[in-house]
Amino acid sequence: MRIAIGSDHAGYELKEHIGRFLAKQGHEVTNLGTYSTDPVDYPDFAAAVGHAVLDGTAERGIVVCGSGTGASIAANKLRGIRAALAHDVYSAHQGVEDDDANMLALGGRVIGPALADEIVTAFVNATFSGAERHRRRVDKVKALEDEC
Repeated sequence: MRIAIGSDHAGYELKEHIGRFLAKQGHEVTNLGTYSTDPVDYPDFAAAVGHAVLDGTAERGIVVCGSGTGASIAANKLRGIRAALAHDVYSAHQGVEDDDANMLALGGRVIGPALADEIVTAFVNATFSGAERHRRRVDKVKALEDEC
């Protein structure tokens, strides 16, 4: 799978770990920064990853900031992005299976590398169920984008 990753300074170390982990699993990883722990703004990297998903450069995206919350909020401002904030395995796969999430947001100050590996694996291996009730709900979420 083609996966774009990005982070701010607070998520840098976990993002780098995730990139290595995904590459070892055979995924094609595009690292969109940041490339150090120098302070930067998470919306810039959430947007970069989101745009990679939207333009087809990546099939899924993963963004990491300190808590994951800011990156999730920023990514979800992009029309067509459904970023799930997950700090547990269930939320990571359920977000894809039921909500058709195409991005995952993680908190570099919330979880460690071992749990991140499990969460990322669950996210990457999950597929949207396509069940009628889930399609209906995702369509309603998409309709909300048209209200703005």
